[in-house]
Amino acid sequence: MFTARTLLEGKWVILVLLILAGAGVYWRCWPAAAVSVVLLVFTISFFRDPTAAVPADAKSIVAPATGKIVEIKPVGDTTMVAIFLSIFDVHVQRSPVAGTIKRVQYQAGKFLDVRNPNASAQNEFRLLEIEMADGYRVTVRQIAGLIARRIVGWADEGATLEKGERLGMIRFGSRVEICVPAGTEIVAKIGDHAKGGETILAKRP
Repeated sequence: MFTARTLLEGKWVILVLLILAGAGVYWRCWPAAAVSVVLLVFTISFFRDPTAAVPADAKSIVAPATGKIVEIKPVGDTTMVAIFLSIFDVHVQRSPVAGTIKRVQYQAGKFLDVRNPNASAQNEFRLLEIEMADGYRVTVRQIAGLIARRIVGWADEGATLEKGERLGMIRFGSRVEICVPAGTEIVAKIGDHAKGGETILAKRP
């Protein structure tokens, strides 16, 4: 449920809240102690990293993130599926297919609320292009948001990934987009809640 890698991403927040909770208990300031403990529990929960039950079907393309599917639309010669991650969702991203990372692109940008229509084009993001053994390619884009201002990458260009393997995480609410080639069957629907590494979003030809 938790891994050292994810908890280390929140170490300073967790440490500060532990100190505040301890100070509240020491000085018998129970309201402050209670608030600190609640925030500590929430923060630790935010950095959870549950195991994914990855589908065995070789043609299935799984969700790269956990959250609500908010948009499905054609983008050039691809179809894009966007997932909104609330502060209550798991924030670890996973590879939607088994393959090799052919390209990683980072772009600085704004930190608009990801529900803003301009956020996808203007916000800071990290893009990964993943190629399967037969040349089929998908891209995953981690997008920062109003509160999520740190994109963490755990896999770089040249890395070979299994389907469902961890790619990185985004802190505190964000958006993740996956683009698949035109002709790929999209089985997900807007409004669905996806689980990263588990939910089948699409099936390749």
